[in-house]
Amino acid sequence: MGTVLFVLANLSGLVGFLYPFLLPAARTASGARPDAPFVFFALTALCLLVLIVDLTARELDARTVALMGVLAAVNAALRLAETTILVMPGGFSPVFLLIILAGYTFGTRFGFLFGALSLLASALATGGLGPWLPYQMTAAGWVGLGAGLLPHPSRRAVRLAWLVGYGVIWGMLFGVLMNLYFWPFMAGPTGGLEVGLSLAETVRRYVVFYSVTSLGWDAFRAAGNAALLALLAEPLLRILGRFQRRTVVEWLSPEEG
Repeated sequence: MGTVLFVLANLSGLVGFLYPFLLPAARTASGARPDAPFVFFALTALCLLVLIVDLTARELDARTVALMGVLAAVNAALRLAETTILVMPGGFSPVFLLIILAGYTFGTRFGFLFGALSLLASALATGGLGPWLPYQMTAAGWVGLGAGLLPHPSRRAVRLAWLVGYGVIWGMLFGVLMNLYFWPFMAGPTGGLEVGLSLAETVRRYVVFYSVTSLGWDAFRAAGNAALLALLAEPLLRILGRFQRRTVVEWLSPEEG
C-alpha cells in the first residue's frame, strides 16, 4: 500500500506539470493556475499517508520520522534566514544540501518525502504560500528521490564527485521544471501554448524564454549546491550514516537480532 501511495504522490505532481500540455491552457479570472489547489492537497495528503502506512508496516520507525521533521525544521530555518538575513545571489538556496544528502543516505522514498515536506515547512515559515508551492514540493521531492538512486562508491573523491555533479544538474533542472508551472499560460512570442504549434517550435520558445529569464538565476543555484556539497557533504554524511546504522540495529526485532 505504501508503494502505491508513493507512486500516486509522484504522479500527482507529474500531472500538475504536464496538465497544460495535455489539456488546453486555461486561465482563471485571477490568472492563477486552476489546478494548483488540487495538486497541493493531493500531494500533501499522499505524502502524509505514505508516512503513516510506512510507520504501521514498520518500513520506518518513529525516530526516523522524527529526524525527517527535525531536518525539515532546519531547512525551514535556513530558508527563513536566506530570505530575511543572508540574502543569497540569484537562485542560490541552502535547502537543497540536506535534501540531496538525506535522499542519498536514507533512499528514494525518504528523499522524496523529505524534499516535498521540507519545502512545505519552509513555505509556512517564510509565508511563501502560493500556486507555485505544490510544484516546488514536487520538484524538491524529485531532487531527494534521485539522490537515493546515486551510486555509493567507497572512494571519497568519487562519491563527492557524484554528489557535486548531481547538485549542479538539479540546480539547473529545478529551475527548468519550475518555469513550466507558469510558462504555458504566458502570452507573447516566447511564452504560452498555442494551438497548431509544432513540438519543435514549442520547445524553441521555451528554450529562448529560459535562456533570457532564468539561466543566470539557476546558475547561482547550481554553483551554490556544488560549493555546499563540496564543503559539507562528507561530515554531514557521517552524521546521517551514524544515525541510520544506529536506527537499523535498534529497530531489529528480537528474532532478527
